[in-house]
Amino acid sequence: MNNIPDFRLNMGGTDLRGTLFDEALQLLDITDRVRPRLVSLSLSEKRGEEADQLDIVLDDTDGKLELPPTGATLQLQIGWKQGRDVITGLVDKGRFIVDEVSHSGPPDRVTIRARAADFASEIKTRRERSYHGTTLGAIVSEIAGRNKLKPRCAAQLAGIAVTSKIQSRESDLAFLRRIGREHSAVAKIAAGTLILAPIGTGRTASGKALPTVTILRREGDSHEFTRQKRDDVPDVAATWHDRKAGKRRTFTAGEGEGAKKLARVYPTEEAAQTAANAARAKAGREPVSLSLTVLGRPDLAPEQKATVSGYKAAIDGTGWLVTEVDHSIGDRGFTTAIKLEAA
Repeated sequence: MNNIPDFRLNMGGTDLRGTLFDEALQLLDITDRVRPRLVSLSLSEKRGEEADQLDIVLDDTDGKLELPPTGATLQLQIGWKQGRDVITGLVDKGRFIVDEVSHSGPPDRVTIRARAADFASEIKTRRERSYHGTTLGAIVSEIAGRNKLKPRCAAQLAGIAVTSKIQSRESDLAFLRRIGREHSAVAKIAAGTLILAPIGTGRTASGKALPTVTILRREGDSHEFTRQKRDDVPDVAATWHDRKAGKRRTFTAGEGEGAKKLARVYPTEEAAQTAANAARAKAGREPVSLSLTVLGRPDLAPEQKATVSGYKAAIDGTGWLVTEVDHSIGDRGFTTAIKLEAA
């Protein structure tokens, strides 16, 4: 039985026209019209630092394709129609907003680029805001509320007290990502939910635990494992502004010898301590990474915990965390490239 990839693509918006697009205000199933023209479909799923990106390349050698409008909404599902050693069925990959359309040739092709719909909001607008005498959970709720998102802050983070936190010419998303880095956490948006959770918790937008995945070497055709020598863990210094004394002070995580200094000036001693301790802990982790290319795995997503089998003992014995997934459907069939780090 041959392995046959499958996908479903819906599109909605105003001013949809031509041989591929109909005028409508709701999502339309355009799979059957896309499939004969499909050159390639690729989806890059990120941990949270960037928006997921969808690229679709269509054949226009007959010149009959109208260029689709930017701002239209796409809904994507990918998976397998049939095959050996694959799970058949489609996996929902969410909604995307078309933000770039290009036409090139010869041969004439239309390329549609879209990014995760949840990132197309005011959450990217820079703001001036300060937070005093509050908690991380309350900050997440406030930011989610003004961006019409549902808040979900992990229990171990929600109650952390925030004496003072300044958002200066930062977007809400950039601000939350900075908070995340200070607490070894990830700030991301998924399915209309604003999430702040520790790295590696592996949960969906609704809070349901993502299953641990197993990847066998026989599923793939390439891999690269890297382990770098870890230098002595450096001391880390963070500067903070003492308003009462009207001067800057420094907190150092470690013994203080030859400390690496963080560039940012923090508003409180508490914020400086958190940042310095997080930076030193990160530096202390041995840099270990694994990249794999396997037969299409639509079930994989960033932040899932993973185990691998069939490689070297040192590789199989490491607990892994998925950080990035790139799905590709094209002339090579359906493949998935995965980046992992030690959990």
